Amino acid sequence: MKGIGFFSRHRGAMLWCYLGLLVLSVLTAEWLIRATIKDLRPFQTTLLPQALEVRKQQFLDRNGVALSVTYDNPWNVGDWLALHEIPTVLQEAFTASEDRRFYRHHGVDWLARGHALLQNIAALRGVRGASTITEQVVRILHPRPRTLWSRWLEGIEAVRLENRFSKTEILEFYLNEVPYARQRRGVLQAARLYFDRDLDTLNTREALTLAVLIRAPGRFDLQQGKGALDKPLRRLAKVLVQSKKLSGPSYDELVHSDLSLDHFRLPVDAGHFVQHISRFESPAAKEKIAGPARIVTTLDSGLQEKIQEILDQHLRDLKDLDVSNGAVLVVNHQTDEILAWVNGGGLSGEVPGGWIDAITSPRQPGSALKPFLYALALDMGWTPSTIIEDSPLARPIGNGMHPFHNYSRKFYGPLRLRETLGNSLNIPAIRTIQFTGMEVFLDRLHALGFASLRQNASYYGEGLALGNGEVTLFELVQAYTALARVGIFRPLRFTFDDTGRHGATMKRIYSSEAASLVADILSDPQARRLEFGTGNILRLPVQTAVKTGTSNDHRDAWAVGFNHRYTVGIWMGNLDRHATDGLTSTTGPGLILRSVFAELNRFEEARPLYLSPRLAVVKICRETGLRATACCPSVLEKYLPGTLPSTFCSHHAGAGSGAQRAVGSGKETSGMTVRLLQPTPNLQMAMDPRIPDNIEAYPLKIAGQVAAKRIEWLVDGKIAGITRDNASHFMWPLVRGTHQACARVWQAKGGNPLETPAVQFVVK
Repeated sequence: MKGIGFFSRHRGAMLWCYLGLLVLSVLTAEWLIRATIKDLRPFQTTLLPQALEVRKQQFLDRNGVALSVTYDNPWNVGDWLALHEIPTVLQEAFTASEDRRFYRHHGVDWLARGHALLQNIAALRGVRGASTITEQVVRILHPRPRTLWSRWLEGIEAVRLENRFSKTEILEFYLNEVPYARQRRGVLQAARLYFDRDLDTLNTREALTLAVLIRAPGRFDLQQGKGALDKPLRRLAKVLVQSKKLSGPSYDELVHSDLSLDHFRLPVDAGHFVQHISRFESPAAKEKIAGPARIVTTLDSGLQEKIQEILDQHLRDLKDLDVSNGAVLVVNHQTDEILAWVNGGGLSGEVPGGWIDAITSPRQPGSALKPFLYALALDMGWTPSTIIEDSPLARPIGNGMHPFHNYSRKFYGPLRLRETLGNSLNIPAIRTIQFTGMEVFLDRLHALGFASLRQNASYYGEGLALGNGEVTLFELVQAYTALARVGIFRPLRFTFDDTGRHGATMKRIYSSEAASLVADILSDPQARRLEFGTGNILRLPVQTAVKTGTSNDHRDAWAVGFNHRYTVGIWMGNLDRHATDGLTSTTGPGLILRSVFAELNRFEEARPLYLSPRLAVVKICRETGLRATACCPSVLEKYLPGTLPSTFCSHHAGAGSGAQRAVGSGKETSGMTVRLLQPTPNLQMAMDPRIPDNIEAYPLKIAGQVAAKRIEWLVDGKIAGITRDNASHFMWPLVRGTHQACARVWQAKGGNPLETPAVQFVVK
């Protein structure tokens, strides 16, 4: 009785104590919830992918076609689809499978939770979770251990999520971020993983398969077998039929059809391009910071695929010449955009050395550098009719002499600059770099972006004119775009968002007239007829400037060309640097160049190359390069302002009447005339700084076979030397300046001497 009395006396105090404990428990629970609940940042205003973190970017072609794919990001940011782009049957399959009352609850389905609790109690284990799609989105946003406390927090956050976003926004996020096997997220990545197709191509069975797989992506691995999916697929299909979201015929199709699996492949192989842009061009890749999820590049995947087929087919055709590798770079030089970046066999092919990007690998360009040398010479005062001697030439190398020779091993004598460039002759190129200077030419190449030429001018020597330094195909094509843009250099663009060095650097390298003349020469089939003939493969239907190059021992073969819009560069050889079995620029890259331009010009209106309106046209003698007379074999030539020839040709004077005159004492001779073979009219020579001036000499020569008893060699009106007994040349010590040379010839038969026409030349 005392205890009862004590309880009666203290009942009020105990009730207050219990009430206090309850309030304390509630406050503690609220504090725990507030402490462990997670904010929706960065999803305060949107659930779209721009709010998601990016660690590795995806690259697209200019039309949105994927060039790369990555699963290293914590979110799916590259393969995101708007809800209206996801087929309705797929949306309904997910809601029927995961959350039938998705559009009726407010984040938590309490009825489903009650049913799940009863089932779990009856089974004495967890057999059903009853998480709504909204709660699964919360779990994706804020991963937690699978505990009862976590389920409680997920429910609270689900309600908050639905208060902030609509059902369509939540479902769109869920379908794009739901996890699958092998680090895939979202239904699009899953469809490509299992079927290598987009969602709009899936049949009913394939669409429902994606909805069933998310329940246990690891257990339902389609690559290990498809049988485990039959029962859950049929159950889901029956639910859809009962809710009238799936028709009877569609159900029958599902039951009797089978899954056709395929491995995912990118639509086009642009692996080398993606690697280069990721390593060197992408700011996010350089700085290791988050950037835009998807980068749109300038590449054209359709053109890339077509050129890949062309290159691979030609490599197969040339297998007998022991050539394994090749590369093609295509640029729109009007916009500076790279359109195709192709390596033989692609990055994933079985070509030897295929993992090496041949477009960025330095190789010897051979004659492909000559147009830049001649453009420099034109800007320094030469003209297309400047006579350059093509005769045997040797230079001291060590204790011996290195003889230069042309590709055909022929010598053509005095030729106009147009012919020496058009025929890609080596000895005239050596004489040209002697005129321009090696240092000046190397500086010009550096201005054109040839960063691979890291040595000084003395290291390369005069051989720089013949391509003895190594450059990349990328550098070569970029430099040719400067000629195509009539002398203006701009770096090539990889993406449409270039804001760094690609948008800021623009400079004039050559005058528009010099660049126009080089393009005109490289597109002139008559200019290359000596070495290539008139009907060669370099003569394209649309006016195109073309240049080839072959390095020593046929290790590298090149072809570069440009028309009014596109610049194309091609390299072929072996990346392990062993020599091919006689591959030439015409048999290899030249044929590919024709095929590539045929593809580029397929839907283009034919247009000529730009020609500067400041160029003047003059009729000249085809042989001497001077103004033509009525007796000369003539040709029209173009000239920079201020460089037109002022002298008329005297070599063919009187040829039309059939009478030949000797220039000398003014008396008639027996009908024979003589002329100088060397020097040629307007010849320009440069003294070699490596040879002492007092021993440097130049051979003055008489043309043809002359039976001479005595020859007086005159320079600037003074006798420089005398030779006798049929000696047809004299070594004249070089003196800098402008000179005139001629010779008086006494024949063995006696009579008055014959005097050659005076020839003007320059020594620098």
